[in-house]
Amino acid sequence: MASSTPQVAEVPGRGQYLEALWIERILHRETVGGMIILGAAILAVVLSNSPLADEYFALRDTYITLGVADFVLKISVGHLAADGLLAIFFFLVGLELKREFVSGELRDPKKALVPVVAAIGGVIVPALLYLQFTQGVAGAERGWAIPIATDIAFALAVLALVGTSLPIVLRMFLLTLAVVDDLIGITIIAVFYTSDVVVWSLIASLFVIAVYGFLAQRFTEFFHLRLGAAWLILAPLGLIAWFFMYGSGVHATVAGVLLALTVPVRAAKRNRDNPIGEPGQGLAGIFEHRFRPLSAGFAVPLFAFFSAGVAAGAGAQFVDMLLSPISLGIMVALVLGKMVGVFVATWLVTRLPGVHLPRGMAWPDLIGVALLAGIGFTVSLLIGELSFGLGTVFGDEAKIGILVGSVLAAILAAILLSSRNRYYRNQVQAESEDLNQDGIPDVYQR
Repeated sequence: MASSTPQVAEVPGRGQYLEALWIERILHRETVGGMIILGAAILAVVLSNSPLADEYFALRDTYITLGVADFVLKISVGHLAADGLLAIFFFLVGLELKREFVSGELRDPKKALVPVVAAIGGVIVPALLYLQFTQGVAGAERGWAIPIATDIAFALAVLALVGTSLPIVLRMFLLTLAVVDDLIGITIIAVFYTSDVVVWSLIASLFVIAVYGFLAQRFTEFFHLRLGAAWLILAPLGLIAWFFMYGSGVHATVAGVLLALTVPVRAAKRNRDNPIGEPGQGLAGIFEHRFRPLSAGFAVPLFAFFSAGVAAGAGAQFVDMLLSPISLGIMVALVLGKMVGVFVATWLVTRLPGVHLPRGMAWPDLIGVALLAGIGFTVSLLIGELSFGLGTVFGDEAKIGILVGSVLAAILAAILLSSRNRYYRNQVQAESEDLNQDGIPDVYQR
């Protein structure tokens, strides 16, 4: 007897159907989150250049005390947003990275090679361009990593707004590239922006992370609870791991990534939490569903609000800051460096036998993705703070370069991808037909 379950095929340029649905959900959430983050950044710029500027900066620099008994730390509101709230963002980055390795593009070395090499090219070229522009400026070299990162939320938000008919494979490529970008970024933060390490605190954090991972892998065995309740038990452990990581001198957002990498992506079996065995519905999928609104709607916007504020001045003062070696170096690195690095690295790796662009993706599409990769808002602001500190001249110049460069990259990408979107629109209309009315587009079925 023939099975009544429709056979789902992979379609060139569209991928597997469930993968396509997952990408669409990510795009929708990141579009909303990107708009909220943008609003927070604009508000910060307005307040920092208004009569309320003193109150804004005073709030950012207010110190609060966290902890109990002998385990106490003092941290400013601005640093708490960068080191604390942004750990939630990096936790989600870690979940996305884990999913890519387990069931996404990175699970297949052949498919992973192109976006990974593209991401590496998009790191090396911007860093070299920045160093070239800031050559001879004492202390400016500390900011070499500022233009290397891609802001997932903003990049996907722009893509979702202008690329409704673009191939899913293009969006998968961008997501994979951005996740690898962020992995490189967090590694650079851990290695190059860590000075004195408190060894016992680092060991304590890693121990708590190991316990967290052990319980995450065997949650239902130990607690006999639904997976949806796991965050009630695991979240306090995550806070403890973050606390010790912060005290160790290693940037505390590293804890978010390490915690996420211990979370299982796949459900162990079909059960009441996962009755149909859908991929991605393990604990990682549940955490992603619960924490993404917190990250996109609160944590990252609050970080953007306290980090994007810069007293730019008016007239000649703003022009001087905009054309300073640091600001200009970041802008050129984000817009030109990212595009050239991603495109050239991809072209070179596809010269190898058997290596090619993902099926359904054309070279003009890659240029648009490479421009989107130049939107370096969130992680670039974080690295800027680590490089130059808050309220410094170099720090303010870096912020202006990041903001202007990211906006320019977004505009150029939007213009190019809008034209590509029109090209793909007719193709999408044909692929969305569901003549047998089974809920799955016919093009995905054999």
